[in-house]
Amino acid sequence: MRYVVAVPAEEFLAQPLTVPVGQPLRVAVYSRLAHGIRTQTFPLGTVLPKESDLGARLGVSRTVVREALMLLEEDGLIRTRRGVGRFVAHTLPRPGLEQLQPLEETLASAEQPVGAQRLEMTLQRTTDYVVRGLELDEDTNAWFCETRLSRGEEPLALVQEHIPAGAELRERIPAAADHVQQLQEGSGTLLHALGELLGPVLGPGRCTVTAGMAGATRGKLLGLRPADPVLILTQSVQLAGKAAYLAKYLIAPTGDPLSILQPAQPGAVPPSP
Repeated sequence: MRYVVAVPAEEFLAQPLTVPVGQPLRVAVYSRLAHGIRTQTFPLGTVLPKESDLGARLGVSRTVVREALMLLEEDGLIRTRRGVGRFVAHTLPRPGLEQLQPLEETLASAEQPVGAQRLEMTLQRTTDYVVRGLELDEDTNAWFCETRLSRGEEPLALVQEHIPAGAELRERIPAAADHVQQLQEGSGTLLHALGELLGPVLGPGRCTVTAGMAGATRGKLLGLRPADPVLILTQSVQLAGKAAYLAKYLIAPTGDPLSILQPAQPGAVPPSP
């Protein structure tokens, strides 16, 4: 994966903002700033320009900049110091998640089933987050799938998933490349559809858990205010040693706890009946 040589920040921000067809403006701003961080235009540990300055230089509103900065912080590229400003992280993160079952199965129980509503599955240009998480070259496409999980009328989570496309999909998940239409027509999460198609072959995976805010766009889908808190799980999964699947789960605060089954350690003695 190659990046161009860093240019001065003023020159970097003055370059026209490219927004691929179908990509939200906040994602385009996120990608521009993430690229600046990775190319050391904004060196590690340094302060970023203010929201208003970034908006003026990039030609977008402060709201768009704020949502892009929120995504950068979620992905570990920047940190906020209250009363001081936003700073580039001292070290750049790698994405991850360890639970390989679909989130609708994790959240469901016999008494409280979870419904899934597929909102979108489209081919999109990759962002810095997807390039890193799926180990793709820049300027490539990847499949993006967005699904809302609900219990009755109550939204529980928003699942945003990515898998490679084209030749990369053919190389890493051959069966998926032969059944893209089947994946597109699924009603649940993409991980659920992949499991039905491939069987239990995915893994290993890594997971990170962070706290964040819903934001205006995602908050609307979850019935939350932009500043409402959400639990964010970032999951990356391999298949045959190659990055195959990347997801971000935004879990809304509810009255019910999130329970995760933890199997016994090897050699543990089971309880007596």
